[in-house]
Amino acid sequence: MDKETINRLGDELYEALRSQKTLAPLTEREPDIKIDDAYYISLRMLNRRLENDGEKVVGKKIGVTSAAVQEMLGVFQPDFGFLTDVMEYPNGAEVPIAGNLIQPRAEAEIGFRLKKDLVGPGITEQDVLDATECIIPCFEIVDSRIDDWKIKIEDTVADNASCGVYVLGDQTADPRDHDLPNLKMTVTKNGQPLSEGLGSAVQGNPLTAVAWLANTLGEYDIPFKAGEVILSGSLVPLEPVVAGDEVTLELHGIGSASVKFV
Repeated sequence: MDKETINRLGDELYEALRSQKTLAPLTEREPDIKIDDAYYISLRMLNRRLENDGEKVVGKKIGVTSAAVQEMLGVFQPDFGFLTDVMEYPNGAEVPIAGNLIQPRAEAEIGFRLKKDLVGPGITEQDVLDATECIIPCFEIVDSRIDDWKIKIEDTVADNASCGVYVLGDQTADPRDHDLPNLKMTVTKNGQPLSEGLGSAVQGNPLTAVAWLANTLGEYDIPFKAGEVILSGSLVPLEPVVAGDEVTLELHGIGSASVKFV
Protein backbone atom coordinates (compact mmCIF):
# COMPACT_ATOMS: atom_id res chain seq x y z
CA MET A 1 0.00 0.00 0.00
CA ASP A 2 1.42 3.41 -0.95
CA LYS A 3 2.21 6.05 1.68
CA GLU A 4 -0.52 8.40 0.49
CA THR A 5 -3.20 5.76 1.08
CA ILE A 6 -1.71 4.82 4.46
CA ASN A 7 -1.76 8.46 5.56
CA ARG A 8 -5.29 9.00 4.29
CA LEU A 9 -6.67 6.00 6.16
CA GLY A 10 -4.76 6.91 9.32
CA ASP A 11 -6.20 10.41 9.12
CA GLU A 12 -9.71 8.98 8.64
CA LEU A 13 -9.33 6.89 11.80
CA TYR A 14 -7.98 9.84 13.75
CA GLU A 15 -10.92 12.01 12.67
CA ALA A 16 -13.34 9.18 13.53
CA LEU A 17 -11.80 9.01 17.01
CA ARG A 18 -12.15 12.74 17.52
CA SER A 19 -15.65 13.04 16.05
CA GLN A 20 -16.90 9.80 17.65
CA LYS A 21 -18.11 8.43 14.33
CA THR A 22 -17.46 5.07 12.68
CA LEU A 23 -16.09 4.15 9.27
CA ALA A 24 -16.83 1.41 6.80
CA PRO A 25 -14.33 -1.45 7.29
CA LEU A 26 -10.97 -0.76 5.70
CA THR A 27 -10.84 -4.35 4.49
CA GLU A 28 -13.97 -3.74 2.40
CA ARG A 29 -12.58 -0.58 0.80
CA GLU A 30 -8.98 -1.79 0.43
CA PRO A 31 -9.24 -5.57 -0.08
CA ASP A 32 -5.48 -5.93 -0.63
CA ILE A 33 -4.56 -4.40 2.74
CA LYS A 34 -1.95 -6.37 4.71
CA ILE A 35 -1.18 -6.39 8.42
CA ASP A 36 2.00 -4.39 7.75
CA ASP A 37 -0.13 -1.75 6.01
CA ALA A 38 -2.53 -1.74 8.95
CA TYR A 39 0.30 -1.24 11.41
CA TYR A 40 1.58 1.81 9.52
CA ILE A 41 -1.96 3.18 9.32
CA SER A 42 -2.16 2.84 13.11
CA LEU A 43 1.15 4.70 13.46
CA ARG A 44 -0.22 7.54 11.36
CA MET A 45 -3.28 7.70 13.62
CA LEU A 46 -1.06 7.57 16.73
CA ASN A 47 1.27 10.28 15.48
CA ARG A 48 -1.69 12.59 14.91
CA ARG A 49 -2.66 12.06 18.56
CA LEU A 50 0.89 12.74 19.75
CA GLU A 51 1.53 15.76 17.54
CA ASN A 52 -1.90 17.39 17.45
CA ASP A 53 -3.15 16.60 20.94
CA GLY A 54 0.02 16.28 23.00
CA GLU A 55 -0.66 12.71 24.10
CA LYS A 56 2.20 10.51 25.27
CA VAL A 57 2.72 6.77 24.82
CA VAL A 58 2.68 5.06 28.24
CA GLY A 59 2.30 1.41 27.22
CA LYS A 60 1.20 -1.19 24.73
CA LYS A 61 -1.58 -3.73 24.43
CA ILE A 62 -2.29 -7.08 22.91
CA GLY A 63 -5.85 -8.09 22.20
CA VAL A 64 -7.96 -10.87 20.69
CA THR A 65 -5.86 -13.42 22.58
CA SER A 66 -8.54 -15.71 24.03
CA ALA A 67 -10.75 -18.19 22.21
CA ALA A 68 -13.86 -16.52 23.63
CA VAL A 69 -12.93 -13.12 22.22
CA GLN A 70 -11.77 -14.55 18.89
CA GLU A 71 -15.06 -16.37 18.41
CA MET A 72 -17.03 -13.26 19.37
CA LEU A 73 -15.22 -11.00 16.90
CA GLY A 74 -14.44 -13.52 14.18
CA VAL A 75 -10.76 -12.53 14.38
CA PHE A 76 -8.43 -15.45 14.96
CA GLN A 77 -5.05 -13.91 15.68
CA PRO A 78 -3.94 -11.26 18.18
CA ASP A 79 -3.93 -7.56 17.48
CA PHE A 80 -1.58 -4.97 18.96
CA GLY A 81 -1.61 -1.27 19.72
CA PHE A 82 -0.50 1.61 21.91
CA LEU A 83 -1.69 3.14 25.18
CA THR A 84 -1.49 6.89 25.74
CA ASP A 85 -1.68 8.89 28.94
CA VAL A 86 -5.18 10.25 28.27
CA MET A 87 -6.57 6.71 27.96
CA GLU A 88 -5.98 5.83 31.63
CA TYR A 89 -8.70 6.35 34.24
CA PRO A 90 -8.27 5.73 37.99
CA ASN A 91 -9.81 2.72 39.70
CA GLY A 92 -13.49 3.29 40.42
CA ALA A 93 -13.72 6.14 37.93
CA GLU A 94 -16.84 7.31 36.20
CA VAL A 95 -16.07 7.05 32.50
CA PRO A 96 -18.24 9.17 30.20
CA ILE A 97 -19.50 7.48 27.06
CA ALA A 98 -20.99 10.46 25.21
CA GLY A 99 -18.23 12.35 23.44
CA ASN A 100 -15.64 9.82 24.57
CA LEU A 101 -16.58 6.34 23.37
CA ILE A 102 -18.67 5.02 20.47
CA GLN A 103 -19.50 1.33 20.94
CA PRO A 104 -17.59 0.29 24.09
CA ARG A 105 -17.07 -3.20 25.45
CA ALA A 106 -15.37 -4.09 28.74
CA GLU A 107 -12.51 -6.59 28.98
CA ALA A 108 -11.04 -7.92 32.24
CA GLU A 109 -7.28 -8.32 31.99
CA ILE A 110 -3.97 -8.64 33.78
CA GLY A 111 -1.70 -5.64 33.29
CA PHE A 112 2.10 -5.78 33.54
CA ARG A 113 4.16 -2.80 34.72
CA LEU A 114 7.76 -3.04 33.52
CA LYS A 115 10.88 -2.18 35.51
CA LYS A 116 13.26 -2.45 32.56
CA ASP A 117 13.21 -2.29 28.79
CA LEU A 118 12.38 -5.25 26.57
CA VAL A 119 13.44 -5.20 22.94
CA GLY A 120 12.27 -7.96 20.63
CA PRO A 121 12.59 -10.17 18.73
CA GLY A 122 13.89 -13.07 20.79
CA ILE A 123 12.03 -12.20 24.01
CA THR A 124 11.03 -15.23 26.12
CA GLU A 125 8.50 -15.68 28.90
CA GLN A 126 11.38 -15.65 31.38
CA ASP A 127 12.59 -12.33 29.94
CA VAL A 128 9.13 -10.88 30.51
CA LEU A 129 9.05 -12.17 34.07
CA ASP A 130 12.50 -10.73 34.78
CA ALA A 131 11.47 -7.33 33.36
CA THR A 132 8.17 -7.07 35.23
CA GLU A 133 7.86 -4.91 38.34
CA CYS A 134 4.31 -6.01 39.13
CA ILE A 135 1.03 -7.27 37.73
CA ILE A 136 -2.21 -5.33 38.13
CA PRO A 137 -5.90 -6.20 37.74
CA CYS A 138 -7.36 -3.99 35.05
CA PHE A 139 -10.24 -3.25 32.73
CA GLU A 140 -9.64 -2.32 29.14
CA ILE A 141 -12.61 -0.67 27.50
CA VAL A 142 -12.27 -1.50 23.83
CA ASP A 143 -14.02 0.68 21.28
CA SER A 144 -14.03 0.24 17.53
CA ARG A 145 -14.03 3.07 15.02
CA ILE A 146 -15.29 0.53 12.47
CA ASP A 147 -19.04 0.22 11.78
CA ASP A 148 -20.79 -2.29 14.07
CA TRP A 149 -17.51 -4.01 15.04
CA LYS A 150 -17.37 -5.55 11.53
CA ILE A 151 -13.64 -6.07 11.78
CA LYS A 152 -10.99 -8.30 10.35
CA ILE A 153 -7.49 -8.41 11.79
CA GLU A 154 -6.30 -5.62 9.48
CA ASP A 155 -9.17 -3.36 10.57
CA THR A 156 -8.45 -3.70 14.27
CA VAL A 157 -4.66 -3.37 13.92
CA ALA A 158 -5.15 -0.18 11.87
CA ASP A 159 -7.56 1.10 14.53
CA ASN A 160 -4.97 0.86 17.34
CA ALA A 161 -6.25 -2.59 18.33
CA SER A 162 -9.74 -1.18 18.94
CA CYS A 163 -8.50 0.44 22.13
CA GLY A 164 -10.61 2.98 23.99
CA VAL A 165 -9.58 3.57 27.62
CA TYR A 166 -8.33 1.47 30.52
CA VAL A 167 -8.60 1.34 34.32
CA LEU A 168 -5.92 -0.11 36.60
CA GLY A 169 -6.72 -1.53 40.03
CA ASP A 170 -5.05 -0.19 43.16
CA GLN A 171 -3.47 -3.47 44.27
CA THR A 172 -0.39 -4.95 42.63
CA ALA A 173 1.50 -8.22 43.01
CA ASP A 174 4.85 -9.74 42.17
CA PRO A 175 4.21 -12.18 39.30
CA ARG A 176 6.91 -14.49 40.67
CA ASP A 177 4.64 -15.17 43.64
CA HIS A 178 1.76 -16.48 41.51
CA ASP A 179 0.91 -19.25 39.08
CA LEU A 180 -0.16 -16.93 36.27
CA PRO A 181 -1.97 -19.47 34.04
CA ASN A 182 -4.13 -20.48 37.01
CA LEU A 183 -4.94 -16.99 38.28
CA LYS A 184 -8.73 -16.72 38.41
CA MET A 185 -10.70 -13.65 37.37
CA THR A 186 -14.39 -13.11 38.14
CA VAL A 187 -16.44 -10.24 36.75
CA THR A 188 -19.76 -8.75 37.85
CA LYS A 189 -21.97 -6.27 36.03
CA ASN A 190 -24.44 -4.11 37.93
CA GLY A 191 -23.95 -6.34 40.96
CA GLN A 192 -24.71 -9.59 39.13
CA PRO A 193 -22.21 -12.34 38.22
CA LEU A 194 -21.17 -11.96 34.59
CA SER A 195 -18.16 -14.11 33.67
CA GLU A 196 -15.00 -15.77 34.90
CA GLY A 197 -11.74 -16.93 33.39
CA LEU A 198 -8.19 -18.02 34.05
CA GLY A 199 -4.85 -16.56 33.08
CA SER A 200 -4.43 -19.49 30.70
CA ALA A 201 -7.15 -17.95 28.49
CA VAL A 202 -4.53 -15.66 26.96
CA GLN A 203 -2.31 -17.87 24.82
CA GLY A 204 -1.93 -20.36 27.66
CA ASN A 205 -0.05 -17.90 29.87
CA PRO A 206 -0.10 -14.08 30.11
CA LEU A 207 3.70 -14.17 29.94
CA THR A 208 3.44 -15.82 26.52
CA ALA A 209 1.11 -13.08 25.31
CA VAL A 210 3.40 -10.29 26.49
CA ALA A 211 6.45 -12.00 24.95
CA TRP A 212 4.56 -12.32 21.65
CA LEU A 213 3.74 -8.62 21.74
CA ALA A 214 7.34 -7.64 22.52
CA ASN A 215 8.58 -9.74 19.62
CA THR A 216 5.90 -8.55 17.21
CA LEU A 217 6.55 -4.88 17.96
CA GLY A 218 10.28 -5.56 17.93
CA GLU A 219 9.98 -6.42 14.25
CA TYR A 220 8.89 -2.80 13.75
CA ASP A 221 11.70 -1.46 15.97
CA ILE A 222 9.24 -0.58 18.74
CA PRO A 223 10.63 -1.44 22.21
CA PHE A 224 8.89 -1.89 25.54
CA LYS A 225 10.15 0.79 27.93
CA ALA A 226 10.71 0.63 31.68
CA GLY A 227 7.68 2.07 33.46
CA GLU A 228 5.26 1.18 30.68
CA VAL A 229 2.06 -0.76 31.25
CA ILE A 230 1.42 -3.76 29.01
CA LEU A 231 -2.13 -5.11 28.76
CA SER A 232 -2.02 -8.84 28.12
CA GLY A 233 -5.52 -9.57 26.79
CA SER A 234 -8.94 -10.41 28.15
CA LEU A 235 -9.51 -13.49 30.28
CA VAL A 236 -13.27 -13.33 29.65
CA PRO A 237 -15.68 -12.51 26.80
CA LEU A 238 -16.11 -8.85 25.89
CA GLU A 239 -19.17 -7.22 27.46
CA PRO A 240 -21.02 -4.31 25.81
CA VAL A 241 -21.65 -1.42 28.22
CA VAL A 242 -23.89 1.63 28.23
CA ALA A 243 -24.32 4.65 30.48
CA GLY A 244 -25.47 3.50 33.91
CA ASP A 245 -23.57 0.21 33.84
CA GLU A 246 -20.94 -0.63 36.44
CA VAL A 247 -18.48 -3.50 36.09
CA THR A 248 -16.18 -4.92 38.74
CA LEU A 249 -13.50 -7.58 38.52
CA GLU A 250 -11.69 -9.61 41.13
CA LEU A 251 -8.28 -11.07 40.34
CA HIS A 252 -8.29 -13.68 43.08
CA GLY A 253 -5.47 -13.38 45.56
CA ILE A 254 -4.38 -10.01 44.19
CA GLY A 255 -7.08 -7.36 44.03
CA SER A 256 -9.95 -5.75 42.17
CA ALA A 257 -10.88 -2.98 39.76
CA SER A 258 -14.13 -1.27 38.90
CA VAL A 259 -15.51 1.29 36.50
CA LYS A 260 -18.88 2.99 36.10
CA PHE A 261 -20.13 4.38 32.81
CA VAL A 262 -22.02 7.65 32.69
